[in-house]
Amino acid sequence: MASPFSGVLQLTDLDDFITPSQECVKPVKIEKKQGKSVAKIQIEDDGSYVQVTQDGGKQKLQKAKITLNDCLACSGCITSAESVLITQQSHEQLFKVLNDNKSSGTEEKVVVVSVSPQSRASLAARYDLSSTEAGRRITAFFKSLGVHHVIDTSFSRTFSLLESQREFVERFQRKEQERNVLPMMASACPGWICYAEKTHGDFILPYISTTRSPQQMMGSLVKGYFADQQGLSPQQIYHVAVMPCFDKKLEASRSDFYMEKAETREVDCVITSGEVQKMLEEQNVSLNDIEPAPLDTMFSSVSGDEFLNHAGSGSGGYLHHIFTYAAKQLFGEEVKDLTYRVLRNNDFQEVTLEKDGVVLLCFASTYGFRNIQNLVQKLKRGKSPYHFVEVMACPSGCLNGGGQLKPLPGQDPKELLQKVERLYKAERSLRPEDDSRVAELYQSWLHSVGEERAKQLLHTQYHKVEKMTNGLTMKW
Repeated sequence: MASPFSGVLQLTDLDDFITPSQECVKPVKIEKKQGKSVAKIQIEDDGSYVQVTQDGGKQKLQKAKITLNDCLACSGCITSAESVLITQQSHEQLFKVLNDNKSSGTEEKVVVVSVSPQSRASLAARYDLSSTEAGRRITAFFKSLGVHHVIDTSFSRTFSLLESQREFVERFQRKEQERNVLPMMASACPGWICYAEKTHGDFILPYISTTRSPQQMMGSLVKGYFADQQGLSPQQIYHVAVMPCFDKKLEASRSDFYMEKAETREVDCVITSGEVQKMLEEQNVSLNDIEPAPLDTMFSSVSGDEFLNHAGSGSGGYLHHIFTYAAKQLFGEEVKDLTYRVLRNNDFQEVTLEKDGVVLLCFASTYGFRNIQNLVQKLKRGKSPYHFVEVMACPSGCLNGGGQLKPLPGQDPKELLQKVERLYKAERSLRPEDDSRVAELYQSWLHSVGEERAKQLLHTQYHKVEKMTNGLTMKW
């Protein structure tokens, strides 16, 4: 029987986060009944779990189904792809939708693919192309398969940066009246969000920015604004995101991003950079052999035939843009160049704004779970000096995401990452405030739906997850 999992997911070593504990949120379902004596649980030869009572009676336990919503991406079950149902989050599913479109003729889905700049840079590095040139060829490849629109998540990231800037200033201005508003922590990384919800819960969640990630901002744009403009229902659109990270599949599956009335998700499917490479291989084509296509300008940050990007880190530049905006808005200081100070390692750096010997702003970037855990412990002890932290689960951030293309045999991983970073940063940057097309959408789209609805489209919420414990939650 064919595997329901993506081939890339089966073949990729995803052990890139915290040390695996092998504890699952809900490995088996145990019905608690009054009056029952203590029982033992044994594992049969076929791998099934059996409850054995003191009188020798046996009862087969029902396995609990693990969905993406249950997952922490902790290098346990999801990263070995043994128990998690990811059928709807694979490139095979995209092929199925495209094939259904070709065969049906009438009930055709409008297929929209939004590509992250990190994925574009990863593919560009593999084929020795510029990021923009890779983007043109990726556009041509997807359209040759039957995709209708190929867009760029740098555009939706502009919304994320603008909302994050405003949210930070608002939090900073009420920091004396309320606890748990600072440091504000970035919310674009779903691996970090899962970890926070399931490990630190109510303590950490108030600090996390409510601003949606670029992926889910694009979900609002595609299934909301674009659908309305085209006279389509959200169900008629199949929205695919190409991301550098497997955890983005988890993010798309969150109930917060399910449109109840339309009965559809804002992002239907997430595939990684590596899965795009897998698709190219399955079609027996090289990106170098594909004739470039013009860039879609509908929801893309482009100038002429070149992509535009944002300044700052390869993880979205949240620290850079929030810092410069806050310095101007709160203290009237124009900051053009940021000076980063390395702390424990290159994945833990800080930036400060000082005036007359007084620290006005103190920001940090914290990548990788070891640094994140140190940051959380500082916060719990009341020793964190930061006003904002750009938090990312992957060491070196999104450019080094688990879904990026792996080094070729003999290729040095560090050199590959440096090449990807050079390609990513070679694109001309645009300040979020200077994007006139985004400003127009704030007026024509968000102002028209009302303040409350606009907030729902641009922001989200987080939920403490209770961890179920039973006799099988053991470390091997």
